[in-house]
Amino acid sequence: MDVYVRRVCLTVVLLTVCFDAGTADAEPATRPPNIVLIMADDLGYECIGANGSEYKTPNLDRLAERGVRFTNCFANPLCTPSRVKIMTGMYNVRNYTRFGELPRDQTTFAHQLKQAGYATAVAGKWQLGKQTDSPRHFGFEQSCLWQHTRGRKRKGSKHDSRYPNPALEINGKAVDYTDGQYGPQVCTDFLCTFIEENRDRPFLAYYPMILTHCPFVPTPDSPDWDPADRGSKSYKGDAKYFPDMVAYMDRCVGQIVEKLDALGLLENTLVVFTGDNGTDKPVVTMMNGRQIAGGKGTMTDEGTRVPLIAHWPAVIEGGRVADDLVDFTDVLPTLCEVAGARLPKDYPGDGVSLVPTLRGQGDRDKPWVYIWYRGKVLARNREYMLVGKQNSSQLDFLKYKAPYQPQALDADSLTDQQQAIRDQLQAVIDRLAGERNRDCAKKPGKGGE
Repeated sequence: MDVYVRRVCLTVVLLTVCFDAGTADAEPATRPPNIVLIMADDLGYECIGANGSEYKTPNLDRLAERGVRFTNCFANPLCTPSRVKIMTGMYNVRNYTRFGELPRDQTTFAHQLKQAGYATAVAGKWQLGKQTDSPRHFGFEQSCLWQHTRGRKRKGSKHDSRYPNPALEINGKAVDYTDGQYGPQVCTDFLCTFIEENRDRPFLAYYPMILTHCPFVPTPDSPDWDPADRGSKSYKGDAKYFPDMVAYMDRCVGQIVEKLDALGLLENTLVVFTGDNGTDKPVVTMMNGRQIAGGKGTMTDEGTRVPLIAHWPAVIEGGRVADDLVDFTDVLPTLCEVAGARLPKDYPGDGVSLVPTLRGQGDRDKPWVYIWYRGKVLARNREYMLVGKQNSSQLDFLKYKAPYQPQALDADSLTDQQQAIRDQLQAVIDRLAGERNRDCAKKPGKGGE
């Protein structure tokens, strides 16, 4: 062999040995976890099988069995306020302006994760601004949305446009489906494609679902599904279809989990499932032998108590039940901590990360939750709730023996301990009342979405 060639070969061997020796003890690069955040529409705590519901939700039940199920999670009583709150991590008293709007100066969890190197996508129901670029403006690189640039109905149509043959917006461009497609399935498929295309990098998939909001209509799994249907002409539809819609919602969750598993991503993916507010009022659900009437729009358990399940096999010891107090401000700091992303600049600290609970590392410091909406206010702990109009001196003080079982307490008959709790909750309400610094003269607008 030529001397020059031998020298080159020897140099390569030595460099390889030195490289191996220098890196043998180094920590392998750890990929940040993927995050899938799913929020069902108008689905209260009582609607999940793992919580004792009559409805069949096998995919969610499996997530609960292998993850952690929370029993004290509270959303706002209506859709848009919950969306603003969960995405910005702030109490609505600070930044809610009107129905169907997220002020464009607000920072979302998508912004923070995108800055940390995550691919980002949103699919489902938007309801946070009609500007064509609004999803991208708020940090989502891809989007498949209903009620983004358009309203509930196609122009000139009397039919709702979200379920059979839907009118959606894909990355800001209107797309009308006319061949028997089902809106929730289109959105689920979109996210599964996004997950597959980004399987080699960390990603955030946010799924504010279209299901299970009214109109209550057949799903493709219902016996009377009609692929030629152009959508419901009535706003509510027929509540008899609600169980079918819950089942299809669960099926969509299962499809996403199956996609993660098939790609080998499930182990290091945090999947979070919740609901945006309580169940709609026409719906009555059996839970643990009791009838629970939906209370969407009310500052009650029926209007604000929602399911919360977190699944992350690499981190969470399965089968746990947590009674932590949780509200939607907690989601942003949780996602930022999980992703290694920074909190937004000047974040007021409204939310408390759930990571200690997910890791089983002790109690979080979250002694109360707070909800504000259109001048109504609520502060509560696990057992007691103070609720009423913001400036009223006659707020109702309730004791909850169990979910959906309030007992009104007479202010003149409180024990010293109860009075101390009431004073603590009143102090929370009084302190946050001063944070209403936006244009409250704006009319919130009508809407039951």
